[in-house]
Amino acid sequence: MEDIDNIEEDEFGFSRNYFLAKELGGSSKRSARKLSDINLVDEQELRETAFNIETKHEKEITELLNDYKTMYPKWVFELRCGFGLLMYGFGSKKGLLEDFASSSLTEYSVVVINGYLPSVNLKQVLLAIAELLSEQLKSRRSSGSLSKGQEAFPPRSVDDILSFLYGSQSEDKDCFICVVVHNIDGPALRDPESQQTLAQLASCSHIRIIASIDHVNALLLWEKKMVHKQFNWLWHHVPTFAPYKVEGVFFPLVLAQGSTAQTAKTAAIVLQSLTPNAQNVFKILADYQLSHPDEDGMPTEDLYSASRERFFVSSQVTLNSHLTEFKDHELVKTKRNSDGQECLNIPLSSDALRQLLLDLSQ
Repeated sequence: MEDIDNIEEDEFGFSRNYFLAKELGGSSKRSARKLSDINLVDEQELRETAFNIETKHEKEITELLNDYKTMYPKWVFELRCGFGLLMYGFGSKKGLLEDFASSSLTEYSVVVINGYLPSVNLKQVLLAIAELLSEQLKSRRSSGSLSKGQEAFPPRSVDDILSFLYGSQSEDKDCFICVVVHNIDGPALRDPESQQTLAQLASCSHIRIIASIDHVNALLLWEKKMVHKQFNWLWHHVPTFAPYKVEGVFFPLVLAQGSTAQTAKTAAIVLQSLTPNAQNVFKILADYQLSHPDEDGMPTEDLYSASRERFFVSSQVTLNSHLTEFKDHELVKTKRNSDGQECLNIPLSSDALRQLLLDLSQ
């Protein structure tokens, strides 16, 4: 009985001390510091520091990647069987997928979609795939392995292109195009319409999808039918422990403040991945914007004339192709001026634009 009384007294003492501590804590003076008081680091400096972080466990990571390379023949076999490959696991899988495509998919046409970009023009991607498939079917028709079916496609809409891809048939079951999608769960592809388009593309008999995912909620993008019937995924756990250097360029750092130099550097990285002619067309637009700061932008017709005079483009179609790339990477925006003309504008400050031209000239 005495022991029970002691236990109850201990419990009462604990409870009393607990609520007393809460009362004292609640009456204490709160800090006046705010999140905005934090002295943020310059974004360029922070990115350079992060980029130069020494990689740990290089030997073990190399052995891990070599183990993945032994699986390449199995992955190719799975593609030939009609499956799609979905890679998941910690670390950037961009290098792994590119190595797989360059070393083991040399017999097939490969189209790459960078889903980590801020925006992706899926119609242009589908058009490129349809053109590749059309060429493949023509070459097989000349060798006698193509059955009768569609021979041309009308590139008017996404539905037209998908209809061509569905309707094209070949007796050669090994005739297909591999579509590598880096981050199929990326910000530009997360909407239901894009995922449905990709699922319809994956269900075409001449298409094989090899994709990677990184977002924790990536599985919520797909319904059961899309997973098992359209994408037909085979899941592969391939953690690489590689930093997201390329994918992270397009995302602002939480502990960094933006700067003119960093904005220009990010744009320069994107432009340097484009063709020299595309870069020169962009420079014409940038020079015009700097010399006409009060205007809404450069009229598209004027840009075409200036680019054609300097032999950077040969037709309006070529210019439109360059402009599509600029818009996909959010380097250029369009608006109409007071006269109703479509004008092109680079959404950068004058200082950032000058810094960008300087970076491109180096």
